[in-house]
Amino acid sequence: MKKVGIIIVVVVALIAIFLVGNYNSLISKEETVDNKLSDIKVQLKRRTDLIPNLVETVKGYTTHEQGVIDSITQARENLVNANSASDLAEADQKLTSALNNLFIVVENYPDLKANENFINLQDELAGTENRIATSRRDYNDAVNSYNSSIRRFPSNILAGMFGFDKKDYFETSEDSLEVPDISFE
Repeated sequence: MKKVGIIIVVVVALIAIFLVGNYNSLISKEETVDNKLSDIKVQLKRRTDLIPNLVETVKGYTTHEQGVIDSITQARENLVNANSASDLAEADQKLTSALNNLFIVVENYPDLKANENFINLQDELAGTENRIATSRRDYNDAVNSYNSSIRRFPSNILAGMFGFDKKDYFETSEDSLEVPDISFE
């Protein structure tokens, strides 16, 4: 009888260790996803901080491009106010599109393209874009690992019991594949 009691205690202890280990693993993966989303936000904030300087530099050279500048300002504001990964992705895509339109417009202003301040801002923005791309990839990798964990047996049972929900990927929209339409009138 004593052996049966010991066996039951050992089995219960092993199950408890297994459950605690799986729960802690899910917590760690969820925290990694949150951390990677925070990294994206930091890089997007860095980019939004560069935008006003870029816009002011462009304003000094352009006189007929107020619509492009307004679209950048609005897109920047939307990005600053976005919270979820899907809202951030959508706002980021709109800002990227607006910036692409700006760089197309800049082609008509050779003095601006040669301006040292503009060149420095453009280089810094390009570096930031690379950091954003890396942060997005890292975030999506973390989401993939987390989502896979909460769907696999037996972790899916714990995930359901403790409310671990699927996370959204940071995806670009179909609009990002379209070439911007710019007219100079």
